[in-house]
Amino acid sequence: MEKSALLSVLAAEVGQGKLVFPTSANAAMNLKRTLEDPDCSIDSVIRLIQAEPLLSAKVVAIANSFVFNRSGKRVTDVRSAVTLIGMRTVRNLATAVVVQQFTGPQLNKELVAQLWQHSAHVAALAQVIARRITHQDPDTAMFAGMIHEISWFYLLAREKYYPGLIDASMASSWTNDDDLEDESELECEIKIGTAILNALSVPKSVIEAIICMWEGYLSTPPTTLGDTLLFADQLAPVKSPFILPSDQTGDDVIAKIGTLADQETIKAILKDSEEEVKSLTAALCG
Repeated sequence: MEKSALLSVLAAEVGQGKLVFPTSANAAMNLKRTLEDPDCSIDSVIRLIQAEPLLSAKVVAIANSFVFNRSGKRVTDVRSAVTLIGMRTVRNLATAVVVQQFTGPQLNKELVAQLWQHSAHVAALAQVIARRITHQDPDTAMFAGMIHEISWFYLLAREKYYPGLIDASMASSWTNDDDLEDESELECEIKIGTAILNALSVPKSVIEAIICMWEGYLSTPPTTLGDTLLFADQLAPVKSPFILPSDQTGDDVIAKIGTLADQETIKAILKDSEEEVKSLTAALCG
Protein backbone atom coordinates (compact mmCIF):
# COMPACT_ATOMS: atom_id res chain seq x y z
CA MET A 1 0.00 0.00 0.00
CA GLU A 2 1.35 3.44 -0.91
CA LYS A 3 2.18 5.94 1.79
CA SER A 4 -0.69 8.24 0.83
CA ALA A 5 -3.17 5.38 1.19
CA LEU A 6 -1.70 4.30 4.52
CA LEU A 7 -1.96 7.82 5.91
CA SER A 8 -5.54 8.09 4.66
CA VAL A 9 -6.43 4.84 6.47
CA LEU A 10 -4.86 6.11 9.70
CA ALA A 11 -6.57 9.48 9.38
CA ALA A 12 -9.90 7.71 8.86
CA GLU A 13 -9.31 5.59 11.99
CA VAL A 14 -8.59 8.72 13.99
CA GLY A 15 -11.66 10.44 12.55
CA GLN A 16 -13.77 7.53 13.82
CA GLY A 17 -12.26 7.83 17.27
CA LYS A 18 -10.16 4.68 16.89
CA LEU A 19 -7.02 5.89 18.62
CA VAL A 20 -4.83 2.96 19.59
CA PHE A 21 -2.22 3.65 22.27
CA PRO A 22 0.53 1.31 23.51
CA THR A 23 -0.18 -0.26 26.93
CA SER A 24 2.57 1.85 28.50
CA ALA A 25 1.02 5.02 27.10
CA ASN A 26 -2.41 4.05 28.46
CA ALA A 27 -0.90 3.60 31.91
CA ALA A 28 0.77 6.99 31.68
CA MET A 29 -2.52 8.56 30.58
CA ASN A 30 -4.29 7.11 33.62
CA LEU A 31 -1.58 8.61 35.83
CA LYS A 32 -1.96 11.97 34.09
CA ARG A 33 -5.73 11.97 34.68
CA THR A 34 -5.23 11.20 38.36
CA LEU A 35 -2.71 14.02 38.74
CA GLU A 36 -5.25 16.43 37.22
CA ASP A 37 -7.93 15.51 39.77
CA PRO A 38 -8.39 18.63 41.95
CA ASP A 39 -9.24 16.37 44.91
CA CYS A 40 -5.92 14.53 44.67
CA SER A 41 -3.83 15.51 47.70
CA ILE A 42 -0.18 16.49 47.43
CA ASP A 43 0.82 13.34 49.31
CA SER A 44 -1.15 11.21 46.85
CA VAL A 45 0.47 13.04 43.93
CA ILE A 46 3.94 12.39 45.33
CA ARG A 47 3.19 8.69 45.85
CA LEU A 48 1.90 8.42 42.28
CA ILE A 49 5.01 10.08 40.87
CA GLN A 50 7.29 7.90 42.97
CA ALA A 51 5.56 4.82 41.55
CA GLU A 52 6.35 5.91 37.96
CA PRO A 53 10.14 5.77 37.43
CA LEU A 54 10.22 7.78 34.19
CA LEU A 55 8.11 10.62 35.60
CA SER A 56 10.04 10.58 38.88
CA ALA A 57 13.33 10.94 37.01
CA LYS A 58 12.03 13.82 34.88
CA VAL A 59 10.53 15.68 37.85
CA VAL A 60 13.82 15.55 39.77
CA ALA A 61 15.86 16.35 36.65
CA ILE A 62 13.76 19.41 35.82
CA ALA A 63 13.98 20.57 39.44
CA ASN A 64 17.77 20.44 39.13
CA SER A 65 17.85 22.29 35.80
CA PHE A 66 19.32 25.78 35.67
CA VAL A 67 15.91 27.29 34.91
CA PHE A 68 14.31 26.11 38.16
CA ASN A 69 17.32 25.72 40.43
CA ARG A 70 19.75 28.61 40.12
CA SER A 71 21.08 28.06 43.64
CA GLY A 72 22.86 24.92 42.51
CA LYS A 73 21.72 22.98 45.59
CA ARG A 74 20.90 19.51 44.33
CA VAL A 75 17.35 18.20 44.69
CA THR A 76 17.38 14.47 45.34
CA ASP A 77 13.80 13.55 46.19
CA VAL A 78 10.40 13.81 44.54
CA ARG A 79 8.72 15.81 47.31
CA SER A 80 11.35 18.57 47.21
CA ALA A 81 11.24 18.57 43.41
CA VAL A 82 7.45 18.96 43.30
CA THR A 83 7.61 21.77 45.85
CA LEU A 84 10.21 23.58 43.74
CA ILE A 85 8.73 23.27 40.25
CA GLY A 86 5.02 23.29 41.16
CA MET A 87 2.11 21.07 40.24
CA ARG A 88 1.54 22.75 36.89
CA THR A 89 4.96 21.71 35.64
CA VAL A 90 4.45 18.22 37.07
CA ARG A 91 1.21 17.82 35.10
CA ASN A 92 2.95 19.04 31.94
CA LEU A 93 5.73 16.53 32.48
CA ALA A 94 3.12 13.78 32.89
CA THR A 95 1.90 14.58 29.38
CA ALA A 96 5.48 14.43 28.13
CA VAL A 97 5.80 10.97 29.67
CA VAL A 98 2.72 9.85 27.72
CA VAL A 99 4.37 11.07 24.52
CA GLN A 100 7.61 9.31 25.36
CA GLN A 101 5.74 6.07 26.09
CA PHE A 102 4.71 5.99 22.43
CA THR A 103 8.34 5.19 21.73
CA GLY A 104 8.22 1.67 23.15
CA PRO A 105 9.89 -1.22 21.31
CA GLN A 106 10.28 0.00 17.74
CA LEU A 107 12.12 -1.00 14.61
CA ASN A 108 13.04 2.62 13.98
CA LYS A 109 14.90 3.33 17.21
CA GLU A 110 17.16 5.92 15.59
CA LEU A 111 14.17 7.87 14.25
CA VAL A 112 12.48 7.71 17.63
CA ALA A 113 15.60 8.94 19.41
CA GLN A 114 16.08 11.81 16.95
CA LEU A 115 12.42 12.80 17.18
CA TRP A 116 12.49 12.89 20.99
CA GLN A 117 15.77 14.84 21.07
CA HIS A 118 14.31 17.33 18.60
CA SER A 119 11.19 17.72 20.77
CA ALA A 120 13.33 18.30 23.86
CA HIS A 121 15.42 20.96 22.11
CA VAL A 122 12.30 22.73 20.83
CA ALA A 123 10.77 22.62 24.33
CA ALA A 124 13.89 24.07 25.93
CA LEU A 125 14.33 26.78 23.30
CA ALA A 126 10.62 27.66 23.35
CA GLN A 127 10.81 28.23 27.10
CA VAL A 128 13.71 30.66 26.64
CA ILE A 129 12.27 32.40 23.56
CA ALA A 130 8.90 32.86 25.29
CA ARG A 131 10.52 34.51 28.28
CA ARG A 132 13.05 36.66 26.44
CA ILE A 133 11.54 37.43 23.03
CA THR A 134 7.83 36.76 22.48
CA HIS A 135 6.73 37.28 26.12
CA GLN A 136 4.49 34.22 26.19
CA ASP A 137 4.13 32.05 29.28
CA PRO A 138 7.43 30.09 29.45
CA ASP A 139 5.97 26.96 31.07
CA THR A 140 3.23 26.75 28.44
CA ALA A 141 5.81 27.22 25.68
CA MET A 142 7.98 24.42 27.07
CA PHE A 143 4.95 22.15 27.35
CA ALA A 144 3.88 22.86 23.75
CA GLY A 145 7.40 22.17 22.54
CA MET A 146 7.46 18.79 24.28
CA ILE A 147 4.30 17.58 22.52
CA HIS A 148 4.40 19.31 19.12
CA GLU A 149 5.58 16.12 17.32
CA ILE A 150 2.80 14.00 18.82
CA SER A 151 1.41 12.70 15.50
CA TRP A 152 4.79 11.34 14.40
CA PHE A 153 5.23 9.50 17.69
CA TYR A 154 1.81 7.99 17.15
CA LEU A 155 2.63 6.96 13.57
CA LEU A 156 5.86 5.34 14.72
CA ALA A 157 3.92 3.41 17.36
CA ARG A 158 1.44 2.20 14.73
CA GLU A 159 3.99 1.30 12.06
CA LYS A 160 4.18 -2.37 13.02
CA TYR A 161 0.51 -2.68 12.05
CA TYR A 162 1.13 -0.89 8.75
CA PRO A 163 4.49 -2.12 7.38
CA GLY A 164 6.13 0.39 5.08
CA LEU A 165 4.42 3.41 6.59
CA ILE A 166 7.77 4.81 7.69
CA ASP A 167 11.11 3.68 6.34
CA ALA A 168 14.53 5.28 5.92
CA SER A 169 13.75 6.83 2.55
CA MET A 170 10.29 8.08 3.48
CA ALA A 171 11.52 9.75 6.65
CA SER A 172 13.67 12.19 4.69
CA SER A 173 11.43 12.79 1.70
CA TRP A 174 7.86 13.45 2.84
CA THR A 175 7.57 16.69 0.89
CA ASN A 176 9.24 15.29 -2.23
CA ASP A 177 7.00 12.28 -2.71
CA ASP A 178 4.89 12.64 -5.85
CA ASP A 179 2.16 10.33 -4.57
CA LEU A 180 1.32 12.60 -1.60
CA GLU A 181 0.39 16.24 -2.04
CA ASP A 182 1.71 18.63 0.62
CA GLU A 183 -1.78 19.78 1.51
CA SER A 184 -3.01 16.20 2.01
CA GLU A 185 0.01 15.38 4.13
CA LEU A 186 -0.53 18.40 6.34
CA GLU A 187 -4.24 17.64 6.66
CA CYS A 188 -3.38 14.12 7.88
CA GLU A 189 -0.79 15.50 10.32
CA ILE A 190 -3.31 17.97 11.75
CA LYS A 191 -6.17 15.46 11.93
CA ILE A 192 -4.14 12.78 13.68
CA GLY A 193 -2.26 15.20 15.91
CA THR A 194 -5.35 17.16 16.97
CA ALA A 195 -7.23 13.99 17.91
CA ILE A 196 -4.33 12.81 20.09
CA LEU A 197 -3.92 16.21 21.74
CA ASN A 198 -7.64 16.27 22.52
CA ALA A 199 -7.40 12.75 23.97
CA LEU A 200 -4.66 14.03 26.26
CA SER A 201 -6.88 16.97 27.36
CA VAL A 202 -4.37 19.52 26.06
CA PRO A 203 -5.78 23.08 26.38
CA LYS A 204 -7.38 24.42 23.21
CA SER A 205 -5.05 27.42 23.07
CA VAL A 206 -2.02 25.12 23.05
CA ILE A 207 -3.54 22.92 20.32
CA GLU A 208 -4.22 25.99 18.19
CA ALA A 209 -0.63 27.18 18.64
CA ILE A 210 0.75 23.79 17.60
CA ILE A 211 -1.49 23.76 14.54
CA CYS A 212 -0.21 27.22 13.61
CA MET A 213 3.30 25.81 13.85
CA TRP A 214 2.42 22.82 11.64
CA GLU A 215 0.90 25.17 9.07
CA GLY A 216 3.85 27.55 9.23
CA TYR A 217 1.77 30.62 10.11
CA LEU A 218 3.80 33.52 11.46
CA SER A 219 2.24 36.74 12.75
CA THR A 220 3.86 40.14 12.32
CA PRO A 221 5.31 41.12 14.67
CA PRO A 222 5.89 37.54 15.85
CA THR A 223 4.60 37.39 19.42
CA THR A 224 2.26 34.40 19.69
CA LEU A 225 2.80 30.95 21.15
CA GLY A 226 2.73 29.56 17.61
CA ASP A 227 5.49 31.98 16.63
CA THR A 228 7.48 30.88 19.66
CA LEU A 229 7.27 27.25 18.54
CA LEU A 230 8.23 28.13 14.97
CA PHE A 231 11.30 30.02 16.16
CA ALA A 232 12.32 27.19 18.47
CA ASP A 233 11.80 24.59 15.76
CA GLN A 234 14.00 26.46 13.29
CA LEU A 235 16.73 27.15 15.86
CA ALA A 236 16.83 23.61 17.27
CA PRO A 237 20.22 22.01 16.53
CA VAL A 238 18.59 18.56 16.28
CA LYS A 239 16.06 18.56 13.44
CA SER A 240 12.97 16.41 13.11
CA PRO A 241 13.49 13.43 10.80
CA PHE A 242 10.12 14.24 9.27
CA ILE A 243 9.88 17.37 7.13
CA LEU A 244 6.51 19.09 6.91
CA PRO A 245 5.50 21.69 4.33
CA SER A 246 5.74 24.36 7.04
CA ASP A 247 9.42 23.51 7.58
CA GLN A 248 10.16 24.76 4.10
CA THR A 249 9.47 28.29 5.37
CA GLY A 250 12.49 28.12 7.66
CA ASP A 251 14.44 30.90 5.95
CA ASP A 252 11.39 33.18 6.06
CA VAL A 253 10.85 32.44 9.75
CA ILE A 254 14.44 33.25 10.66
CA ALA A 255 14.35 36.40 8.55
CA LYS A 256 11.16 37.59 10.23
CA ILE A 257 12.73 37.31 13.65
CA GLY A 258 14.37 40.56 12.60
CA THR A 259 10.99 42.30 12.86
CA LEU A 260 11.23 41.81 16.61
CA ALA A 261 14.97 42.00 17.25
CA ASP A 262 18.09 42.31 15.13
CA GLN A 263 20.20 39.25 14.42
CA GLU A 264 22.99 40.27 16.78
CA THR A 265 20.53 40.67 19.65
CA ILE A 266 19.03 37.26 18.91
CA LYS A 267 22.49 35.65 18.82
CA ALA A 268 23.30 37.29 22.15
CA ILE A 269 20.06 36.02 23.69
CA LEU A 270 20.72 32.49 22.46
CA LYS A 271 24.28 32.66 23.75
CA ASP A 272 23.14 33.90 27.15
CA SER A 273 20.48 31.17 27.20
CA GLU A 274 22.85 28.39 26.22
CA GLU A 275 23.15 27.01 29.74
CA GLU A 276 19.39 27.07 30.26
CA VAL A 277 18.74 25.24 27.00
CA LYS A 278 21.46 22.68 27.69
CA SER A 279 20.16 22.04 31.20
CA LEU A 280 16.52 21.69 30.17
CA THR A 281 17.33 19.50 27.17
CA ALA A 282 19.39 17.15 29.32
CA ALA A 283 16.53 16.88 31.83
CA LEU A 284 13.86 16.26 29.18
CA CYS A 285 15.90 13.68 27.27
CA GLY A 286 16.87 11.79 30.42
